[in-house]
This record gives sequence, C-alpha cells and structure tokens, in this order.
Amino acid sequence: MHELTTFAERYAAAWSSQDPQQFASFYAKNGVLQINDGEPSIGRDAVTETARSFMSAFPDMVVKLVELRRVDDQVQFHWRWTGTNTGPGGNGNAVDLRGYEQWILDDDGLILKSLGHYDEAEYQRQLNDSK
Repeated sequence: MHELTTFAERYAAAWSSQDPQQFASFYAKNGVLQINDGEPSIGRDAVTETARSFMSAFPDMVVKLVELRRVDDQVQFHWRWTGTNTGPGGNGNAVDLRGYEQWILDDDGLILKSLGHYDEAEYQRQLNDSK
C-alpha cells in the first residue's frame, strides 16, 4: 500500500502541475480516463488533452489525495480539488469539490482505466454561481 500511496501522491501533484503530459505519463499508452458519464479519453494523447482542458480553465488547480482504498482488484483514489476558473473565457469563480477515481492498474503499475466520479450538479453550481 505504501507504493500505491506514493503513486497517488505523485499523481495528485501531476494533476496540480499545469503539465498535462506529466499527468498523462501515469497512464498506460492505451489507458482510459472517463469522468462521470462523459466521453472517455482513450490513449495518452487524449488523456493529455483532457488534463490540458482542466489545467487551462483552472490555472491554480490543486488536487490533493484524501484517501486511498483497495476494493477488490481496483484502487480508489479519493481527492479534493480546488481551483479558480480564470483561464481563457473563465468567470473567476472558485470550485472546491471532493470525488474519487476508480483505477485499474496494469502490470507495470500504470493506470489502465480511471473512472472519475464527482457531483456534477455541485460543480456546475459553484462554477456558475453569481457573486
């Protein structure tokens, strides 16, 4: 579990790094990132672009590891995400969310599949809330 925790801490730091390629390096070449019921990002290039979209919209984005759980053959990465929508076209609103990703890792310890979960309605409320 120590190795997984170290991996998860590095992963959270990569989400926060403003370097989408660094983030995507945690995924297998054919790895999949799917957020809620959205269109899956398949392959490192697609994962890079998904990360880039979040990083661009929230230049001060910080993802922190809250808890790591093993559930059968999967790992649950529970996180807290904060950031301010000050990127291109941003409205200046801050978000503060908790959620988790369910990971399936490959034999090399990279993410083969990540299913991300957070409260979309709460995200939209915070993102679009008038000040």
